[in-house]
Formats: sequence, structure tokens, C-alpha cells
Amino acid sequence: MLRPRIIPSLLVHQGGLVKTVGFAAPKYVGDPINAVKIFNEKEADELAIFDIDATRHGAQPNYQMIAHWAAECRMPLCYGGGVRTVEQVKKINGLGAEKVAISAAAIQDPEVVQRMAEAVGRQSVVVVLDVRAKSGLFAKGYELSTHNNTQRHKLDPIVFAKQMAEAGAGELVINSVDRDGQMKGYDLDLAKEMRAAVPIPLTFLGGAGSHQDIADLFGACGVVGAAVGSLFVFKGPYKAVLINYPTQEQKESIYAAAHRRG
Repeated sequence: MLRPRIIPSLLVHQGGLVKTVGFAAPKYVGDPINAVKIFNEKEADELAIFDIDATRHGAQPNYQMIAHWAAECRMPLCYGGGVRTVEQVKKINGLGAEKVAISAAAIQDPEVVQRMAEAVGRQSVVVVLDVRAKSGLFAKGYELSTHNNTQRHKLDPIVFAKQMAEAGAGELVINSVDRDGQMKGYDLDLAKEMRAAVPIPLTFLGGAGSHQDIADLFGACGVVGAAVGSLFVFKGPYKAVLINYPTQEQKESIYAAAHRRG
């Protein structure tokens, strides 16, 4: 039976593991390889690692780091950051990352998604949509941003998500900019709208502050991925750095709570 996925999401800045709030003020929280090893021991469902420097600075992916992470990782690995071409996707996939994520490249050239899917299989192509609330006194709804929320795009996220699914993306990651690091729960209204509109696998990121938040997402949307940042690197009200992940018993409780909510 298919079950929802609980996915640690790691951000890498200048080679170190960091956590952001609203895509800003990265706080160093440790060594990425150490985190990978801990999530191995805790038998995480998947792992997502995003280099938040590469796209913003127009840099190539750090293939040496990706190879190191992939060699250590014993669960499916998704890498994103600085990926723009089919050749890069093929190389990263060949290094051992089962999934390769793109964001700005998909907005700049939507047809690149189809070319990537043809090269490595659509199951390996992930498109990340950084979704933010429109700003302005009378603004309503959502729009997309890229380059760590420094570039705004007047694209409807639902329409663009459908376009990406049709183009050949195997999965979409819906990342809530406004909830990044807030730990106050996922944007369930956006999640439910996306789930109703898009037939391919979805993962939601931004806002998880408790196991109940994860259960609420699963209860609202069914079999989706719950990507988690702050909750899995911080512990307690003072946010002491502690890499953590639900035990199997805790995961069963999350699934049960989701079933009751759904």
C-alpha cells in the first residue's frame, strides 16, 4: 500500500548546512554529511538537498559534493541547485541522485523539462515551485519566485504546475516562501488546490512545526510528500540544533492522525 513520504529537506550554503526564515538569514546548523548519516540511521523515507547558492550566483552544481552525499545516502536522494541543462541532469543522476530538481530553468524554458524527462526518465525530474502570496494593498492569490525569492514571476502557480506536469515532470515540490522557517503549519488551502489540479506526485515544503502539522497535510491531501526543514534540525522552544526524525511508532501515529482527519 502506498503511504505518504516524510522527507528531510536540507539547505546548503557555502558548503554548510543552514536553515532560513522566509528564504533569508541562513543560520549554520552543521555539516551536511553528518546530517545524511543521521538520517540514514533513522531510516528516512527520502532526502532532499538544495544548494541555495548555485542558482542565485549562476554557478554550476558542485558535483564533488553531490557525489559525496550520494555515496553516503542510503535512501532516495533528490538534489537541486544550479541545474539548468540536460547534461547536468544526466551527470547528477549518474552520480547517484535518483531525482534532480530544477526551478528557475523551468520558468525560463519550460520545454527543458520535456528534454530532461526524455534523457533520464520523468521519474527523475522534479520541478520546484517557490510560491509566495502576491504583495500589494489589494493583491490576492499567489505568484512564483526564483533565485531565493529575489526574482518574482507573475505566473499563476496552479496553471504553471499543470504545465509542468504536462511537460514531463515526474514530481512537483510546492515550497511556501511565506511559511519558510515559521513552523506554524503547511498552507493547506494551497496544498489542497494543488492536489486537486495536478495528477503527478506532489511534495509540500514550508511550515512544518510538529508531527501534527505533517498529519494535517496527509489528512488534507492523501498520499503526498511532506518535506520538513526546521522541525528536523531544531529541538525545543530555544531551537537547539538536533538532527531528528520520527521513529516508526511516531510515523504510525502520524498516519493514524491523518486518517482520522481525512
